[in-house]
Amino acid sequence: MKVACVKDDKIVIEEAPKPSLKDGLGALVKTLGCGLCGSDIVKFRQGSVKNGTVLGHEIVGEIVDINSKTGFKVGDRIVSSHHIPCLNCVYCKNGNYSMCAHFKETNIVPGGFSEYVYLSEEHLQNVAVKIPDNLTEIEASFYEPLGCCIRAIKRAELKPNSKVLVIGLGSIGILMGQALKAYQAEVFGCDILKERIDFANKIGIKSYYSSEVKNLQVDAVFMTSGADVTIDLALKEVRDGGKIIVFASTPKNFGYANNEIYYRELTVLGSYSPAIADLKDSINLLASKKIKVDNISTVYELKDIDKAFRDTIENKILKAYIKVK
Repeated sequence: MKVACVKDDKIVIEEAPKPSLKDGLGALVKTLGCGLCGSDIVKFRQGSVKNGTVLGHEIVGEIVDINSKTGFKVGDRIVSSHHIPCLNCVYCKNGNYSMCAHFKETNIVPGGFSEYVYLSEEHLQNVAVKIPDNLTEIEASFYEPLGCCIRAIKRAELKPNSKVLVIGLGSIGILMGQALKAYQAEVFGCDILKERIDFANKIGIKSYYSSEVKNLQVDAVFMTSGADVTIDLALKEVRDGGKIIVFASTPKNFGYANNEIYYRELTVLGSYSPAIADLKDSINLLASKKIKVDNISTVYELKDIDKAFRDTIENKILKAYIKVK
């Protein structure tokens, strides 16, 4: 089968063995497509994965072989998350599922940017779902990234009608803004790119250039931009006693000023990946059309995946969806 793998500073197409059912349980899934996540970009740019690694985890597929105690069957269109918490460790028992060692160790095989993937029985039982009939495969590909946003919103524990600012209107910022509205927040957004500001305004997120945001004094700021300069903006725009939810890494790894946090009684909270319950909420919000994801993704064929990476890095598109089959 064909896979797209990391090779030095490029993503190249190579041949690899097709995965098969392991230990008699699980599913062989024909990959229809896979979304390109910001974390894939970070790993690629930072060179943090070995040559030969197949990235991609926002998979949409069709089951072609299965031996499972679940209700899935051959022919089912499914989406699945890639990590699974153990639900028994100290992290899981305290709601920090993405810190769980089992969560970090589990994954799809070999990765989403391949013609076929293997999903374990554990995936099928916990983080895979059948795609509702009213969702296209591209809409369904937002299952896991939207779940990440929902997790961040739940962790923020906002009051109804809270005033919120989303800094960064890439695909995650757009998802976050819509999800916050679905959870009854008054949402503002900002970015430095006009096309992203215009897009956000069209879908009902009141958005501005970052330089135009003045004294909003919001209850919470959601940091979906990976730019260091946005930290100062967040501190200026959050009200005293408010919350800053960190949802992106930054190149220089700057922190938040200790005295700002102390004297203003700010809460700075990180959120990374979704819990199982967040994924269930995600598919329900997508199926109900409360979250609009059409026109976010630009479609690329698998053979053009290196261009998809480059276009994403250069901010030419909001998000890439790699069409595999």
